[in-house]
Amino acid sequence: MNRVLRVAAYGCNVEVEASEAGVLEILDRHLLPTLPRVQQFAGEPQGMARIEAAENGYVLSAAGIESRVAPSVIELVPFVTQVVDEIVMRHLRGWFAIHAGTVAWRGRAILVPGTSHAGKSSLVAALLRRGATYFSDEYALIDADGQAHPYPRPLLLRDGSAVQKPVLASDLNAKVGREPVPVGWIFAVKYRPGTAWKVEAMQQSEAVLNLLQNTPQILAETPEMLSHFGRAVQGSKCYRGERGSAEDAAAEILQMASE
Repeated sequence: MNRVLRVAAYGCNVEVEASEAGVLEILDRHLLPTLPRVQQFAGEPQGMARIEAAENGYVLSAAGIESRVAPSVIELVPFVTQVVDEIVMRHLRGWFAIHAGTVAWRGRAILVPGTSHAGKSSLVAALLRRGATYFSDEYALIDADGQAHPYPRPLLLRDGSAVQKPVLASDLNAKVGREPVPVGWIFAVKYRPGTAWKVEAMQQSEAVLNLLQNTPQILAETPEMLSHFGRAVQGSKCYRGERGSAEDAAAEILQMASE
């Protein structure tokens, strides 16, 4: 008998089916774990995925993606996470997404915008180890008031390996945000190995442009995005520059955010 995990995420219903109960337990622990689980959706889900056991491990299949294979369920979790991300981002209504590592600090959000594989996850992990509250390692969801909402997927960390490993905020002894907070700081910092921390203040108009450059959504299709991002930036301190190690950058960011 197939088992089904149903997750309600920001107005989007996602259904993941598995052929084994043990698979579903691992997915339930890792896929947006603080968001509601639903016994039955009122209508059809916006997206579906399926995981089946195979000779060489487990196979993930979903509409519109190439099937993925991994030797264990835990190694398949990053691929399932990315599929769920794509479904949710495609069906967001009322929120706009920014590719940004996001944590909360003293009641405000710190956003570190950047593309995938830009080192956001390692920096977020370093911030969590220093006491920040987890929102996301990949997306900041901005509402009409400019507040950031948590998108608490597992952190996908490489730790020097080519393979991503799912890590929960609780594994780092960190709290997970459950309520939106105003944006307090934006750090548009590029990772350059061996580089010392070096940032300068950035105009708010430039910060809005940076957020627009790091959204998976299209401005021409959703022009109201501009006002959402404008309100997010309005009360924040904005910086651009370069960083080296995640630990050094995390220390600098939290020091600046604490001044």
